[in-house]
Amino acid sequence: MIRDTAEALEEEFELHPVNTSIIKKAIDIKSKYKFSFWDSLIVASALENKCGILYTEDLQHGQVIETNLKVVNPFK
Repeated sequence: MIRDTAEALEEEFELHPVNTSIIKKAIDIKSKYKFSFWDSLIVASALENKCGILYTEDLQHGQVIETNLKVVNPFK
């Protein structure tokens, strides 16, 4: 079941591997915004891939990160 889900996600979305640039950016974001490393990694990946909106309930709704990425809680 998990394998089928992963394959479906890969078919639906273009997944990008984590590289050194994203990890360095995640460390900077963690330090600057005091996020957990894992949240910082998600934010860094979104920024690296030029996303404008990050849908999550784990960060502050409406927050703008690095002037480019807006956090949206889909349940608000």
